[in-house]
This record gives sequence, structure tokens and C-alpha cells, in this order.
Amino acid sequence: MRLNKGKLLIAEPAILNDSAFNRTIVLLTEHTPNNSVGFILNRRLDYTVKDLLPDINCHFPVYHGGPVEEDNLYFVHKIPELLPESIEISNGIFWGGNFKSLKDLLNKEVLSTSDIRFFLGYSGWKKEQLNEEMNQNSWSVSENDFETIFSINNENLWKNKLLQKGGDYKLWANAPSDYNLN
Repeated sequence: MRLNKGKLLIAEPAILNDSAFNRTIVLLTEHTPNNSVGFILNRRLDYTVKDLLPDINCHFPVYHGGPVEEDNLYFVHKIPELLPESIEISNGIFWGGNFKSLKDLLNKEVLSTSDIRFFLGYSGWKKEQLNEEMNQNSWSVSENDFETIFSINNENLWKNKLLQKGGDYKLWANAPSDYNLN
């Protein structure tokens, strides 16, 4: 399957020693000849938006988007009509937008967790880096049903995607995350 924005990157079991991406699913939000950007969907942090931005009355969870710029907050949503300057990723899913508008919407409690997801940091690859990782079988590519992005519990997302692939992937899906426990 071709790499395009909007696709999901599924970490292959072969990257067990990469703590940044082991057992992750990444939403690819940009893929050009010069770079690729995405957000890890299945690593919820112990923070809410209010913890990070006290002037915003919002207790939505925040996820670890990746190892780049981990001190910046990013968001993916499906409400471009409410957030000017949003960038379409694919099939009605958008990235970013006017932060003042977002702040107002959150403080007025207009949005729900099924509309938006927040990330600290992002996952980034320089020119040809992601293609090289694909050639090394570090990732597989999957279509995205887009509801995945906004589901409350993505803890088992990686396992479920591997189970869908079947075959030997079923063994890896059910293996403990700490192999010393095996």
C-alpha cells in the first residue's frame, strides 16, 4: 500500500528496540518528497488540556504525538467549519486551525472528544527517512477508518490492527509488552 497522508503506520514487531515507536499506530498527516509528519494515536498521557493550558477549561485527554517538539500541543479534528485555517489531512479529518477559535470553543464546551484529539509532540521523518524505514520493514501501512482517531480508548489499537493482519501477527499481538515477563 502506498504512503499517503491520512494512512495509518503500524509499527512492525521488528522495531521492538525502538522505544519511541514500539507498538504504536501513527496517523500520517503529511507525506511529501521532503518530509513526513504524523501523530501517535495509542499513547495517552496523564495530562488533560487544562493541565497544560490552565486558562482553557477543558479536561480532554492529551496523547504523546511523537518524539519531536514534545513541548508543543497539536490537534487533529473533524470540525473545519468551526476552526478557520485548518488543513485537511484526508476524508474530513483536519489538522490545526485558528487557536483563538479553538480556545473559545473549548471554554464554551461546544466540542466533545469525538470532535478533536490533542497531542504533545509529533512524529517526523526527513527526506527519504520514512521510505528507508518502510524498506527495512519497520512499518506497515493501513487504511484508516477515521473513527479510530477519535475513539476514547486506543490502548489496544496496535494489538487489534495486528490481529486483523492475521498469520504470525497474531502471535506478536498477544505477546506481552515486557518480554522479560514471558
